[in-house]
Amino acid sequence: MKLRISLSAVATAIGLVAAAPAVAQEKPATLGLGIFTFTSGPAAAYGMPGKNAADLMIDEINAKGGIAGVPVSAVYVDEAQGAQGVIAEYRRLASEPKNQVMVAALSSANCLALAPLAEQLEVPTVGWNCDTHQLLIDGKSKYVFRPNGNTIPEFIAYAVYLLERKPDVKTVAIINPDYAFGHDAAKIFTAALKALKPDVEVVAELYPKLGSPNYQTEISRLTTARPDVVFSNLWGADLENFVRQATPRGLFTSSQVILALGETVLQRVPLPNGVIVGVLGDGWWMSPDAKANVETAKFAAAYKQRFGEYPVFPSIKMANALIYVRAAYQAAMQKNGGKWPTRAEIAEAMKGSNVTTLTGTTQTRADNDGLVDQIVGVTMKSEGRPFPLIGDMARYKGDSLMPQPGQDPIAWISTLKPEFAKSLPKPGSYK
Repeated sequence: MKLRISLSAVATAIGLVAAAPAVAQEKPATLGLGIFTFTSGPAAAYGMPGKNAADLMIDEINAKGGIAGVPVSAVYVDEAQGAQGVIAEYRRLASEPKNQVMVAALSSANCLALAPLAEQLEVPTVGWNCDTHQLLIDGKSKYVFRPNGNTIPEFIAYAVYLLERKPDVKTVAIINPDYAFGHDAAKIFTAALKALKPDVEVVAELYPKLGSPNYQTEISRLTTARPDVVFSNLWGADLENFVRQATPRGLFTSSQVILALGETVLQRVPLPNGVIVGVLGDGWWMSPDAKANVETAKFAAAYKQRFGEYPVFPSIKMANALIYVRAAYQAAMQKNGGKWPTRAEIAEAMKGSNVTTLTGTTQTRADNDGLVDQIVGVTMKSEGRPFPLIGDMARYKGDSLMPQPGQDPIAWISTLKPEFAKSLPKPGSYK
């Protein structure tokens, strides 16, 4: 079911996420919503923009009288406490009937830990971030959904974009965080590169500990190796620290740098022109599609006024995930005659849905994974703004970079041929 949603409707939607107990009932006194993100520690640099986006929308709901006269109350769970604490909080929130849906989580590790619990407790759980391709790989999930895409299309997109922009690349170095997200990204990116350009050589793979404050040793190795390309999916405070330390060492001039999560630091640290960045999906508030959407412009302006900076893609991911939840409630209630839906009815409504978001659409596949477009570009100075924007963009269709449900994604990548990239949009084609 494809829906066009205004910002006020989005606000209305979020309140609906905390609807009824397992059976239809009268209006609850409060509609609860459990939202899992990082609100402390280095990862909060990524997690707080998600919380901010949720706060903005929920406050707008309550300012307009709540949902059908019922106020919305969100409970935020800090993922920095670790998996055991996150699991305990999930159980606690899920035991309260007012919390029908969980929006969880940011960390791939936490998503993997919560997925079996969601199935056991039969609680619709929307991974607002949850990048790891391993989350839904068995295709058996009934209650876990991920509307914002995964690591397979995200990192293939960078390989395709790089080879179109720099077809003569021969050497690549990688610096990623030392946990599943970093290692998976390296595996996917290098597999795609070798499939599309077999003579590419990976000359260094560096995996600093998550939360490292100092990257001087790694930067020394990179500048000594002088690879044609440096690829990184560092994020949060790690990415900010890396950029601040690498810039004066000349890394951005000696190599073509790819910062997979680079859009999140555009407003925070100086980046030169020509750095390849993206948004792990389509969540760029200044993309042509976003600028053409009046409600997205309103959202960005309201976010800037309240939080002192424009939304980054974690903010958009959160907003789009909540729109996705709202669409499920609307579809479920349309089907059941307007009653508050059960958890099972909500999950059923999410299956196969096609939902219009602030920045594009998200289509739910048979395995509950979301298909969203991938936007990649390069940093470019912009008149009138004190930070660079993303220019020379390509927008890749969500299904063009994904194997079919049930296929082994890494094995599928190895079957790609150089002609594959030539069939996709070129840098600068998305205007």
